[in-house]
Amino acid sequence: MRERIILIGLLSAVLLLAGCGGPSAESGPTDKCELANPPLFEKGGLTVATDKPAYPPWFKGNPKNYSGYEGDVASEIAERMDLPLKWTVEPFNKSYAPGNKDFDFDINQITITPEREQAVDFSDGYFDNAQGVLVMKDSPAAGAKSVSDLRDLTIGAQVGTTGLDFVNETIKPAADPKVYDSTNDAKSALESGQIDAIVTDLVTTVYLRDFEIDGSTVVGQYPRNEQFGMLFEQGNPLVGCVNEVLGEMKRDGSLDELEQKHLQQFLDVPTLEK
Repeated sequence: MRERIILIGLLSAVLLLAGCGGPSAESGPTDKCELANPPLFEKGGLTVATDKPAYPPWFKGNPKNYSGYEGDVASEIAERMDLPLKWTVEPFNKSYAPGNKDFDFDINQITITPEREQAVDFSDGYFDNAQGVLVMKDSPAAGAKSVSDLRDLTIGAQVGTTGLDFVNETIKPAADPKVYDSTNDAKSALESGQIDAIVTDLVTTVYLRDFEIDGSTVVGQYPRNEQFGMLFEQGNPLVGCVNEVLGEMKRDGSLDELEQKHLQQFLDVPTLEK
């Protein structure tokens, strides 16, 4: 009898803990996104943001009808959601700040990081990024083969980027890096000899070498396990719809096709040694 009473008491305690102890397997955000009726910033259309200027090969053509890799990714998502696409401008450095957004999502080579995820939400990744280092061919820096070879250089990068993080956390240069409001400002500094090197995402680095800065060369790339994601206002359930469409694009090979079409020529760069 005494054993029975003890057993009943233990069972009651277990049931009580199960009822009020921790979160259930279904805890978390409850908002769902239905592709047939997605939550949109403006009814009847998909509003997508990026910076201005928007650089090839990520974006090409008229801002009202972008192509390029990211332009085509956004267009394909809108088409599969059966929505017209409207582009709007959002400065890179403002995009990941907390608060309300006047767009559905931003696509602008924005790396998914834990720090940014404190303020905004991201889609699944759509591109695996590495950092690239651009120097002038007639500079002593052109002989760099490793990260350690870069430490005595004056290096420039855009504010708020993972390129700047790479400079500070991995290269750790002897002199503080020069920080610029835009890649365009860093480009001008390299051309005028104010800095020895620019660090930015690999594709942009190679594009600058091939089309923007005469006499420049890419000394190498450095993979950092980074992914670009589309950025959303925190708590926006539209993330679910976009991830569903992005997953389809990965499974049917269309995302790979866009990467091959727009980016492949910019990815063949030697990797810097440590």
